[in-house]
Amino acid sequence: MGLFFLLGLFSFCVLLGVPVAFSLGISAIAAFWYEGLPLVIGFQRIISGINVFLLMAIPFFIFAGELMLHGGIAMRLVKFASAAVGRVRGGLGIVNVFSSMLFGGISGSAVADISALGSILVPVMKEKGYDADYAVNVTVTSSIAGIIIPPSHNMIIFAIAAGGGISISKLFLAGVVPGVLMCICLAVAAYLVAVRRNYSAEKFPGLSALVLSFFGAIPGLLTAVIIVGGVLSGVFTVTESAAFGAIYAFAVTLFVYRSITWENFRIAVVQSVRTTSMVMILIACAAAFAYMLTFYRVPNKTVDVLTGLTENPILILLMINAALLVLGMIMDMAALILICTPIFLPVANSLGIDPLQFGMIMLVNLGLGLCTPPVGSCLFVGCAVGKLPMEKAVRTIWPFYIAIFAALMMITFIPAISLTLPRLVGA
Repeated sequence: MGLFFLLGLFSFCVLLGVPVAFSLGISAIAAFWYEGLPLVIGFQRIISGINVFLLMAIPFFIFAGELMLHGGIAMRLVKFASAAVGRVRGGLGIVNVFSSMLFGGISGSAVADISALGSILVPVMKEKGYDADYAVNVTVTSSIAGIIIPPSHNMIIFAIAAGGGISISKLFLAGVVPGVLMCICLAVAAYLVAVRRNYSAEKFPGLSALVLSFFGAIPGLLTAVIIVGGVLSGVFTVTESAAFGAIYAFAVTLFVYRSITWENFRIAVVQSVRTTSMVMILIACAAAFAYMLTFYRVPNKTVDVLTGLTENPILILLMINAALLVLGMIMDMAALILICTPIFLPVANSLGIDPLQFGMIMLVNLGLGLCTPPVGSCLFVGCAVGKLPMEKAVRTIWPFYIAIFAALMMITFIPAISLTLPRLVGA
């Protein structure tokens, strides 16, 4: 009965429009009171949820992404991508995907990806004769590369939700191949839709322009190399690497590109503080909520229910994927990582699924949820940038959904996609 009270109150708060973070905290504390547990333990769980040194990396990652968003790095990455692949049929769609792969791997944020690249590419694609729905759909779906390709603060949240026993460096490595695979699938979808709609190809600017755009993009690209390379080499901890990445991003935008203004710097600081505050409040309240889920033995019961329905690991994985896809459509990603990881990770472990592979499965699933109504934040931002009603975008987005789903199935049933690189490097 207590579990129904916890979940019922949480659902009621969400339906009333209470922010997810506060809905988690209110329902968790109410469940403590309902069970007669000392309320002080509930508040201790909330505080202990953010009393984790590893979480210090998150604000630095977010700040580095905001600096790159407002410091002109995105524009140089787009120029390089356009010079490299723009001459293919529907080239600007593939440029969009390729740019997301590059910028997403630096910023680590899907929304930052849309805000930076969408504001640049969507108007250009419209001017070149591409339909608005195509431009928005490519931008929205490719933006989730920032969740998979390292560095990604969502990977840090997953590691903490999993109990802190997962190596961040291994998670970073595990995300490289799945992220690139997903972008390849999206590029194929962008090409096929472009051919069907008879979009034209861009003119090749020449080898010299390609080389110049590449060298212009190198300082920005080195941000991801420094962050990930510092962790893998052991020179930095994750937190130190994130801090150094933020310093480097600021130095590049100020001294190399000379594109950051005082106003843009102020906006980057304000946005970073706002985003960090939301993430930290969410993690804190989710810690108390997760404690009550464990108190009610939800992870154990979930394992029993799923294995009771079938012992076929393929069917169990499909059911987990279906559950995550549905939940991703109606809830925030960070909250779902914190809630669902303690529930579904034991199920995955019982099937012999490596936690690194399961992390990729979860991130791709929930990333797809960011692109789907009714609560797809990436879809909302993309439609706002493209000045397109959401209904029109959703009507023609299905080829890109299929591309992401195809990548998801390969990641789910081919462990080598996620595990080969961590095993080779031995991080």
